[in-house]
Amino acid sequence: MYDCSGDVLAYHDAEVTLKQPERTAMRDRRDSNRDRLRTRLSASGKPLPLEFIKQGSYAMKTMVKDADNDYDIDDGVYFTRESLQDANGIDMKPEAARQMVCDALQDERFSCPPTVKTSCVRVFYEEGYHVDLPVYRVVQTPFGERYELAAGDEWRESRAADVEEWFDDRNQTLSPDETNGRQFRRIVRMKKKFARSRKPWKSQVAPGFTVTKLVEEHYRANAAREDSALRDTMQAIHDRLRWNLEVQHPITPGTQLTSGPNDAGTSYLRDRLKEALAKLDILDDPDCTAKQAAAAWDAVFGTTFFSDRLAEAVRKAESNVAILANLVTTREQPRQYHKEGGGRFA
Repeated sequence: MYDCSGDVLAYHDAEVTLKQPERTAMRDRRDSNRDRLRTRLSASGKPLPLEFIKQGSYAMKTMVKDADNDYDIDDGVYFTRESLQDANGIDMKPEAARQMVCDALQDERFSCPPTVKTSCVRVFYEEGYHVDLPVYRVVQTPFGERYELAAGDEWRESRAADVEEWFDDRNQTLSPDETNGRQFRRIVRMKKKFARSRKPWKSQVAPGFTVTKLVEEHYRANAAREDSALRDTMQAIHDRLRWNLEVQHPITPGTQLTSGPNDAGTSYLRDRLKEALAKLDILDDPDCTAKQAAAAWDAVFGTTFFSDRLAEAVRKAESNVAILANLVTTREQPRQYHKEGGGRFA
């Protein structure tokens, strides 16, 4: 296989993973919501959150760059069960808990006001991304704490932090390296980038967490070749989806991330993977050129990054050759010495 490992890593670092300034901006928005929620709830005599816990791709550090700033930041809001009960010990209904949080987040500076969703409160930003705040209650039991999510019209047992712990464990266990976020996390990012690489795909392809779980199931580590790790993982996921489109939740037993044996999102992902893998076949040709290899990876991700990177490398190489040739020519030119009565060359 033609070696494009360095190019794949370069693409990940330049075009896939979020840079710290972008993460910082998102964190600042998240913290502003937290401050606003505490302040407004306190002012209205409502119960205060016990804590906030970041979750989802933001917590796992698997968010990928999006040209439309289509980012989903998840920040769980946790209350004690007792604080969500009235004087008679009657529990607040899940819908009421979400509405309470939504009301406290209202701000005239938002062009689109926060909205109550089925399992969270969503805050929109003009930059294109949004912050989702799922509402939880912490229930004390004889066996310890139980976490319940205000989902629809029920309090459903759920603890998002378990997912982050699962991912961190898999990243450390499966990755052959310890740098740059570790390879397993990088391959997850690359697969999520591929799945969202075309705007029309976004509404049809499997969600990011489903893609993450598929990578975890079929990750093919390769410490020496980032491109091989990516391609082999893509192939393994495609082969798996040919016979089974269902994906199980990694933490909650009996819970599926897909809608059934004919899930549309994983079916769409399977078909896009088939097309991408066909474009990479040229890499196995012994006569494959750097230009062909770059074009193949460009076609997979819907970019010109790889061809542009190759062209820049060629330009620099040609420039260096020209500079070296000029230096050699200059040194070989005869030097003229002037003496009385005329000149001579030495």
